[in-house]
Amino acid sequence: MEGIDLRDRSVIELGAGTGLLGIVATLLGARVTMTDREAALEFLESNVQANLPSELRPRAVVKELTWGKDLDNFPPGAFDFVLGADIVYLEETFAELLQTLEHLCSEQTVILLACRIRYERDHKFLKMLRDRFSVYEVHYDSSKDVHIYKAQRSSRKDDF
Repeated sequence: MEGIDLRDRSVIELGAGTGLLGIVATLLGARVTMTDREAALEFLESNVQANLPSELRPRAVVKELTWGKDLDNFPPGAFDFVLGADIVYLEETFAELLQTLEHLCSEQTVILLACRIRYERDHKFLKMLRDRFSVYEVHYDSSKDVHIYKAQRSSRKDDF
């Protein structure tokens, strides 16, 4: 996968957990919104405070996001990148995750998802994603069995 220039790009991370991905994106120059469920925010915020130099902290915002809920708190299509690492594992969240991705993405937004494909449900999610977005595998790390997928809104040829 070729390098990606994140300087001054608008990034949102879904299911940020510890915040590692969002912290790195901030260090690479992005304006990052790191999101997770309410229960994870205190730990996420403390990691951001502990691991970002104070001059970069204004570029990193921690916000609550439960997929499919309160999406009005996030401007539709306002992000250059949507990032997610190991967020595809609970089948009961797939519909809400897809609804959230559709809300956050413009035609130009690039989604990058890193995940393992372990079970039939993981293949099911990829199929659901491909029904709504153009999806490509851009990297596979065989030593860790991790796939990285790039997805963008499917261009609708009938929209003319």
